Amino acid sequence: MRIESSVTSLSWIPSEAVRGTTKLPFELGMAHYDEPPPDVVDDLESLRQADRFRFANDLRAWIEVEDGRVVCWGHAGGGHIGSTTVRLGPKSIVFAAVAFPDLQPEPEVSETSVRFVQTAGGRTGVPAPRTVRRPPFVQVSAPLAWSTLALTIRVDGTSDWEVVGASPFPRHWVYDQSGNLSAKTGMIDFKEWYRTAFGRHSPWGDEDSPALVTVAETALERQLSAQIMQAGAKPRIVSLAPGTTLVDQGDHGSSLYLLLDGVLAVEVDGRHLAEVGPGAVLGERAVLEGGSRTATLRAVTRAKVAEAPADQVDAEALIEMSKGHRREESPPA
Repeated sequence: MRIESSVTSLSWIPSEAVRGTTKLPFELGMAHYDEPPPDVVDDLESLRQADRFRFANDLRAWIEVEDGRVVCWGHAGGGHIGSTTVRLGPKSIVFAAVAFPDLQPEPEVSETSVRFVQTAGGRTGVPAPRTVRRPPFVQVSAPLAWSTLALTIRVDGTSDWEVVGASPFPRHWVYDQSGNLSAKTGMIDFKEWYRTAFGRHSPWGDEDSPALVTVAETALERQLSAQIMQAGAKPRIVSLAPGTTLVDQGDHGSSLYLLLDGVLAVEVDGRHLAEVGPGAVLGERAVLEGGSRTATLRAVTRAKVAEAPADQVDAEALIEMSKGHRREESPPA
């Protein structure tokens, strides 16, 4: 009997993700941020042709089982590289990225399971200058982007996955074997990526970058986040250092918060209930329940948050979303 499973990551550049002078091409329209990938992925090639991701790591694998034991196994997926479009006035130029060889180390095999690992990615489409320590002290080359995924398949038909590592930039979204969005990397670091993601500082050299992964927010939150960021009133952007409190339980408040980057802890009565990542919409319960914050929100990592008035989004949607945010009513994990 053959058992198959998969896990896929897509990388993309969200708005507010690029900092410093390198942001200028985006502001001038020469380069572009990306629309968020879809909630469900069922056709990677169509997404690639539509320029919907920068690269994808599609880890697919199988095992053959006889008498309750693994007798054979193999990889069936691989990496997919997108492109970068640069616009100059009415014209545009497409720069194809350069795919590096997929890294597929020998699987870890036992009688009842096989663990597969795959790294996919390569050199991004547009070269850029960076400083180096040796003459001529400036090098023009494109940084590397990648993700490293692991997939374990068992003889009982179950499987699970993990993100072993990923480049600090861009954002990586992770999809399960059904193609549903399941997780995402919690923070991106453009400055670190732009400065160091070359040569040996990659899986094709001698190191990977650990990835902080958070559970994906709901589809409703993704709809509301689009309203917050695309509405006429530009939200206020708040930057938080690790350990900084965004709101305290009991504070008066009428704003909504959209977590753009980083991880926030949710605490009620001093009890740590959850950690949320990019895309989470927070603060709606104070709006709906009398104006008092029902939880403390504290930055676990460096974080960036968009603050917007509650009347910017649909009230019925806020009510529906709040039903899933009563974390203090859930049993301890």
